[in-house]
Amino acid sequence: MIRRFVLIGCAIAFLAVGQAIAQNSELQEKVAAVKQSAAENKQRLQQYQWIETTQLTLKGDPKPSSQNLCRYGPDGQVQKNLVSPPPEPPSGGRLKQRVVAKKKEEMKDYMGDVKILLSQYVPPDPQRMQQAYQAGKVSFNPAGGVVNLIFKDYAQPGDQMTLTFDTAAHKIISLNVNTYLGEAKDAVTLQVQMASLPDGTNYAQQTVLNATAKQLVVTTTNSNYQHL
Repeated sequence: MIRRFVLIGCAIAFLAVGQAIAQNSELQEKVAAVKQSAAENKQRLQQYQWIETTQLTLKGDPKPSSQNLCRYGPDGQVQKNLVSPPPEPPSGGRLKQRVVAKKKEEMKDYMGDVKILLSQYVPPDPQRMQQAYQAGKVSFNPAGGVVNLIFKDYAQPGDQMTLTFDTAAHKIISLNVNTYLGEAKDAVTLQVQMASLPDGTNYAQQTVLNATAKQLVVTTTNSNYQHL
């Protein structure tokens, strides 16, 4: 009887190990497919220039939008040139002008930090994905024809990025990120919707950043892609 229980226990353990190996193999396969897709797509995007439109809403109050002409530079980083008219100078007395100018400068600095934060997640970086996988911080959840890959501690400790990948089209279709700017208490969420150009190149069509602590919503829309 004891021997029988031992054999049953060994069989269960063997099945569990086999299942874990199979799941890890499938996860490795999914991560590799996403990494390949992201790397190939970035190379394609480097052949384009496009218009980036940024709309800020601060404490429920929409601010004037701005537009930049974007393209990848020789270093592989996106270069941006402002194409929309510059903002009008503040009106009123000197004191009011100084206060408004100071607030604008603070917002400009904050938006600089926001752009750096965005660049860590959009587009997804194959090297960061590989590092998360090697650290055992990636899981996946199949959902019909797509798979959700969940990356923890992807760009900074405590963050989480959920990447939705269309396995048939071999494309990333959306990103959802929970992260923070500076300190963990300054929570930031990102929602990224992807789209495709006629030649199949994938791009971030719209990114919505919500910085709760600042009561700030930043909506970035990319459009008018032109082949260089």
